Amino acid sequence: MVDKNERAAPAGGDFRLDELDEAKVRELEEKFDPEIRFRPLAPGAGYLVGGLLVVLSLFHYYTAGFGLLQETMHRGIHLSFVLGLVFLVFPVTRRGYTQPARASWLRPLGIGLPDWILATVAVVAVMHIPLIPLDDLAFRVGNPTTLDVVLGGLLILALLEATRRSLGVPLPIIALLFMGYAIWGPYMPGILVHPGASFSQLVDHLYLTTQGIYGVALGVVATYVFHFVLFGVFATRIGLGQLFLDCAAWIAGRYAGGPAKVSIFGSALFGMISGSSVANTVTVGSLTIPAMIRLGYKRHFAAAVEATASTGGQITPPIMGAAAFLMIEFLNLPYTTIILAAIVPAFMHFFGVFIQVHFEAKRNGLRGLKPEEMPDVKAALKRDWPTAIPLVVLIAILLMGYTPYLAAFWGITLCIAVGLLNPRNRMSLTDIAEGLRDGAKYALAVGAAAATVGIVVGVVTLTGVGFKVSFIVTSTASAMASWASTVLPAYLASPQGLTLLFTLIMTGAVCILMGCGIPTTANYIIMATIAAPALGLLGVEPIVAHFFVFYYGVLADITPPVALAAYAAAGMANADPFRTGNTAFRLGLGKVLVPFVFVFSPSLLLVTKGFNWPDFFLAFAGCAIGITCLGASIAGWMLTTLRAWERLVLAVAAMLLVAPELYSSLLGLVMIAPVLLVQWRRSSEPLTAREPA
Repeated sequence: MVDKNERAAPAGGDFRLDELDEAKVRELEEKFDPEIRFRPLAPGAGYLVGGLLVVLSLFHYYTAGFGLLQETMHRGIHLSFVLGLVFLVFPVTRRGYTQPARASWLRPLGIGLPDWILATVAVVAVMHIPLIPLDDLAFRVGNPTTLDVVLGGLLILALLEATRRSLGVPLPIIALLFMGYAIWGPYMPGILVHPGASFSQLVDHLYLTTQGIYGVALGVVATYVFHFVLFGVFATRIGLGQLFLDCAAWIAGRYAGGPAKVSIFGSALFGMISGSSVANTVTVGSLTIPAMIRLGYKRHFAAAVEATASTGGQITPPIMGAAAFLMIEFLNLPYTTIILAAIVPAFMHFFGVFIQVHFEAKRNGLRGLKPEEMPDVKAALKRDWPTAIPLVVLIAILLMGYTPYLAAFWGITLCIAVGLLNPRNRMSLTDIAEGLRDGAKYALAVGAAAATVGIVVGVVTLTGVGFKVSFIVTSTASAMASWASTVLPAYLASPQGLTLLFTLIMTGAVCILMGCGIPTTANYIIMATIAAPALGLLGVEPIVAHFFVFYYGVLADITPPVALAAYAAAGMANADPFRTGNTAFRLGLGKVLVPFVFVFSPSLLLVTKGFNWPDFFLAFAGCAIGITCLGASIAGWMLTTLRAWERLVLAVAAMLLVAPELYSSLLGLVMIAPVLLVQWRRSSEPLTAREPA
């Protein structure tokens, strides 16, 4: 039963979802998301930084609608703004998040002179490359001048420091390790040995070519990601998020454990316009977490539900954070192909959370929302339907085959138009300026991270270490498979299948560990460069391999010890952060299983080679039933309380069901049959108290 110390009295509670308090949401985001936690600025510095952020947003808005600049110039302008602003708004140490500093000759506008120097050096070093004529630049690749090497070295140092300030030390350390590997290649052990590169050669590759700092990662952020982040900010400001929450409450609020199910549906809908796990958590959670606690959910469980559901925003079409746009560049596939492939796996994630929440609610007898606590969805649709126009138009433009940034341009334009014309959530010019400012604010940390990841990618292309790591992983997996094949019956798994299974397990573990210290986008790029080729060696299609490493990278947001979404939710629920993270990971086990399913049965992604409907339905049904069994086993409830042997049988059956093979699926179904029979008989006993769904 529910611990009385961990819940508020539900009697007489009002669970109606009220209007979003934008100021409160912004405060919560800044508190729990280190990527947008600026130091307090004196008024003069505040106006300067705010103005530069608005200019950065206007630059991207204009180029999205009227044409991008030459590739290196576009990326250079973006990165120069990003690095310059990072040094102005992120302090050297965490102690810098205090009161605004007074202005003096050592602190112009209240910002230390060293920060102004670093910002200037970064801007000069970044813009040096775009200002070189293309013919001259092509000649200097492989033959850098002294100035190129000096400015390139300064940019690398500034970039590492900017990333450290905005994201912490893990990513800069990874970049330094890769640079060390590039320089000291002759001293590496075994297969990792390579001829090595001088510092000048390394800087030449990272600075003068588009395979390093100015590479794909920076290009995607500067060309696609920024625009969709800006769209998400404006879509939320005009009230689309509130409409989503009203619809979610109407769909799921009346059933057992209503607010938790509202959290899942609301996070799924809100994830369509925001690819940030923390932003989703604090926006939707500011309404649903208190409602869950008042209804009777334990505080850590309420926080975990919201955190887990909110991480689905990064895998929910059409925006999917930055991953979808990176896949466009890495795989050379249309955007529509990427978002189509993401539909079923995203559904399975939310379905897995929903099942566990449902069983938890039934086990603890938690009711749904009463009619008087439910929003009037008809009134909400009549009142707020204009807020959906920008999203509908954006999706339509994408489906018609136009570029994503053009779709984002019209989405932002329509958001502003709706905001100016809609009396319900009318926006002023000040509101528009604040939206432009906040949109750019989100881009600073991810922009620095993308450029730093370019260092890692550049070292991989320079040394070929990606293929060497792939060989090491597959060789180790093959050895493990050889041992396992002597233990397991041959009809359960082939040596090739076991090799792939162990490769997936190792790859997934590394993705989670990497994600504990670096953002999802950076994690995906690194793992797509290093780990995805290992899966390719085993015959896995590129789109399947990329989706696998991406899904496991997203898990880091709910995996302790660094689970930002879980910790943000725990802060709002006044719950234990580590316990919340553990519970969130348990709720997200559906996301753990699904990638294995679509690797062994690629038809689940809908767009792979050799797709056929029988394979799809077998994989879909097995995955859904398996996730249900696993959720019941974890929650300890199906039709009634599960005994220990029933939970064990369901857990084993779940593993067999998610394996997309007919024989294993049939064996799993046979195993759950007696459990269902026992559960049905026990639930039919007269003395069994049951809570209506």
